[in-house]
Amino acid sequence: MAKAHDTWKVLPHAPVEKLEDNLWRVQGRLENMPLLRVMTLARLGDGRLVVHNAMALGEAEMKAIEAWGEPALLLVPNGYHRLDAPAFKRRYPGIKVFCPRGSRKKVEEVVAVDGDYDAFPADGSVRLEHLDGTREAEGVMLVRSGDAATLVLNDAVFNMPHGEGLTGFIFRHVTQSTGGPRVSRVVRMLVIKDRAAFRAHLARLADTPNLRRVIVSHHRTIDERPAEALREVAATV
Repeated sequence: MAKAHDTWKVLPHAPVEKLEDNLWRVQGRLENMPLLRVMTLARLGDGRLVVHNAMALGEAEMKAIEAWGEPALLLVPNGYHRLDAPAFKRRYPGIKVFCPRGSRKKVEEVVAVDGDYDAFPADGSVRLEHLDGTREAEGVMLVRSGDAATLVLNDAVFNMPHGEGLTGFIFRHVTQSTGGPRVSRVVRMLVIKDRAAFRAHLARLADTPNLRRVIVSHHRTIDERPAEALREVAATV
């Protein structure tokens, strides 16, 4: 696991995608890893921002984000996605930190946690819940944008294309992380403790009314047939 950043360390990243009036997304790189990571920003009704899977961006992008809303609630989506959490807390001392209950011990190795997903303040546009079958080590964020809904998952579902070379071989055949929406072998082994419960929860999420997209924390958004894609993933667990 990479050491968490105490200072503001900007790694290469793409431009910010403005998906909805209250939903932004940005994709960036990691050091010495082919994985792409994704930060999701959701704007609450009062104008404050929820930051899911924090990623340090360049100053121009951060100023645009700060003009859009105050970064007020930081979601560290599991114990392995904490790389820039300390840097965000240093930049925004008043930000409140939340993580899944089962990941709290690992997250608190690098940043103080104010509450788990069940303690997240109620808001009509953003809701959190723990994922069944993971011993509350992973969760999901639901964002409402008018009539449309977006689900934001973390490592529970990957949507990563096949790569080339030895690394591509490992991700495809060893960790089984690539090739479209799927649950990786690593998640099956280390995160999912009750497959039936996990499968049922994914199926319930697929029934979310007016589901427009599923954002995952690595690589591509699932925006084609997102409900059907979730059901297909659930069937393979």
